[in-house]
Amino acid sequence: MLRNRSSAACFPLIAGVAFVGLNLRPFITSVGTLATSVRAETGLSLQGMALLTLVPMLLMGLVGFIGPSLQGAFGARRSVIGALALLCGGCFLRLFASTGWAMIATAATIGFGVAIVQAVLPGTIKRQFPKHVGAMMGLYSSMLMGGGALGAQLSPIIAAKAGNWHVGLAWLAAPALIAAVLALCFLPADIRSQSRRPPARIFLKRPRTWLLMTCFGLVNSGYSSIVAWLAPSYQERGWSGPESGGLLAVLALCQAMAALVLPILASKGEDRRPWLWATLVMQTAGFAGLAFAPDAVPTVWAVLLGAGLGGCFALSMVVALDHLPAPEQAGTLSALMQGGGFLIAAIPPWLVAVLHDVTGAYVAGWGWHLVSIAIVMVLTTQLSPKGYTRAMSFPDGELKPA
Repeated sequence: MLRNRSSAACFPLIAGVAFVGLNLRPFITSVGTLATSVRAETGLSLQGMALLTLVPMLLMGLVGFIGPSLQGAFGARRSVIGALALLCGGCFLRLFASTGWAMIATAATIGFGVAIVQAVLPGTIKRQFPKHVGAMMGLYSSMLMGGGALGAQLSPIIAAKAGNWHVGLAWLAAPALIAAVLALCFLPADIRSQSRRPPARIFLKRPRTWLLMTCFGLVNSGYSSIVAWLAPSYQERGWSGPESGGLLAVLALCQAMAALVLPILASKGEDRRPWLWATLVMQTAGFAGLAFAPDAVPTVWAVLLGAGLGGCFALSMVVALDHLPAPEQAGTLSALMQGGGFLIAAIPPWLVAVLHDVTGAYVAGWGWHLVSIAIVMVLTTQLSPKGYTRAMSFPDGELKPA
């Protein structure tokens, strides 16, 4: 176990986790910044473009339910390495994708790889860093969001220099390949745990599992919509691709900073709810600004949304892992939360596109997210740490936590 090794011995694994996280969002954020060029060549409508976010999110949800089984069958290390190979291959194939269906197929390939990593890696982090879960989940989440900033900022620049949007998307195969090599070199070999991995069906009988899914899904629906439509919404207002990409990069950078810092600050106490509510207030201000005063201070709206979405994502992951002491069981709960959550989060980008087609603006779509945030604010009152044991207890006849 890494907790018995020196800090120097832990560093390669920490670096590997960070670089893996860096690759999990650029493939989504980069598309929005090149939306005009992609639509012009592929003929995709707004709703078709929404599928480039919807399909990966659906896969993230579906794979979340089978992630624990994949880990049990192949082991965490092999699952992550194989998933990164899929991610790399899907990005590379965008070099040749010239039709809408080809783009959607690459989105599905990449999304499947990302989904496996997201389902497997949190449990590995809890097992390898049991005393530093908050800090490590913060690092993982911040790199995940930082990768989104990287894709949003660099993809339109690379596309402009290459004179080809395909290159602006396909270059992401390079960091994915590096991540696969790092995972191959530094992820620890799988060990047989003495604690049993409970079947997913046991968790699905717990109302708390569904509560976590709902909160995670409604919050991440804001993320999936914003990465799909923030850049196009400002391109409609006359912004260029690099300018709108820069705004999205600001949002993603603030996500990364909040995802890194807030879990560390929240670790000073057991109750994460005040911090969660703070992130929800920031999201409310950001979406309200986009809906009712988009031209006033767009950078401020991006900063508020980025900090709110990034901090809430990381804290939600920590809250799920907090519920159970055994890494395998906590990992299963986290995977299921992500599974149901990403299924919920897959639909809103398409819904925003439909509302835009009906109304001719993005106001209704941003307003829908304000309602979602209000729902999460109410549901978060149930996430008291005093109720974790009771919420996830295993009655007689079912597997008891280790």
